[in-house]
Amino acid sequence: MSRAALLVLADGRFPAGGHAHSGGAEAAVRAGRIHDAASLEAFCRGRLHTAGLVAAGLAAAAALGLDSVELDAAADARTPSPALRAAARRLGRQLLRAARATWPAPELEALAAAFPRGAHQPVVLGVTARAAGLQPLDAAHVAAYESVGGPATATVRLLGLDPFEASGVLARLAPVLDAVAEEAAAAALAARRDGPTALPAASSPLLDISAEAHASWPVRLFAS
Repeated sequence: MSRAALLVLADGRFPAGGHAHSGGAEAAVRAGRIHDAASLEAFCRGRLHTAGLVAAGLAAAAALGLDSVELDAAADARTPSPALRAAARRLGRQLLRAARATWPAPELEALAAAFPRGAHQPVVLGVTARAAGLQPLDAAHVAAYESVGGPATATVRLLGLDPFEASGVLARLAPVLDAVAEEAAAAALAARRDGPTALPAASSPLLDISAEAHASWPVRLFAS
């Protein structure tokens, strides 16, 4: 494993487009579901066990070398919200652009050719991790962290929450994040044997409904 590559991929400054997305936090703030550090932690914990687990499983499977077309279809099936599907593909396009410039590799070129309109971001993340010499568990950790790091950062901007409090939330979630990543990596190994149906399919209906409402707002700070 290249620890430097893992740090680069997980760095919030990596130009993958995530800074423009709140992971549902903007809608949750407006609805009053996030209003302080404690409610942010509850939101992130729920997101980690649902959208985070699904993304981590897909990323780990892609890093393991499973078929990207099948994984992208699996991602579609696990994303009932059209707004979230569109956001995932926008993020996938941006991540792939950054990845091709950073770690040129045949598998990234093949992914770009197969998905001219963009593959789902977790699938791109997994292929990128593979191109960077990382393991499936590494990809799962990055995906799981992104699922809560984005909302935490967004909430600092949306609420003026103290950045130290937001960092504290992420630190307290670290053991759960590790467990989710390990569960996702184990599911990816099962998927290599049994197919993508073995990957996590946890649902988060409120995130889906909120994403559709958020997409209709005439003015918003974040793209999703």
